Amino acid sequence: MLQGHVTASAWVFDRSRTRVLLTHHVKLGRWLQLGGHADGDTDVLSVAIREVLEESGLTRCSVLTRQIFDIDIHEIPQYGSVPAHKHYDVRFLIEADASEILVPTDESHEVRWVDLEKVAQFTQEESILRMLEKSKKWRDTP
Repeated sequence: MLQGHVTASAWVFDRSRTRVLLTHHVKLGRWLQLGGHADGDTDVLSVAIREVLEESGLTRCSVLTRQIFDIDIHEIPQYGSVPAHKHYDVRFLIEADASEILVPTDESHEVRWVDLEKVAQFTQEESILRMLEKSKKWRDTP
């Protein structure tokens, strides 16, 4: 097994906090939050912001809290010549303007705003459903 990687990602709310931004990941074939490898960068919040902007085409977003929103350790299956390995994912809570045009990269089949009530129709990933539950308290936070 390949050595694991620290990754950073974001649970991205729209400004009404009724939708979250999900990406349909090409390699994994699943709907997930946006994020990526830290590649040695110790400022994982900055990594999460950078990944959101790069993977969505958004030009701006704001951090709702600098506190870690969630942490997840999950296995990434072998893909081509890259062996299976673990991701140690540090997740943050971010808000973005849903009126901006979304432009997915070649890492995604699609990037889409999903109503919170419909997230479970897109994925049954345990960690996504956990973030969905955690995010309910943020709906009314100014």
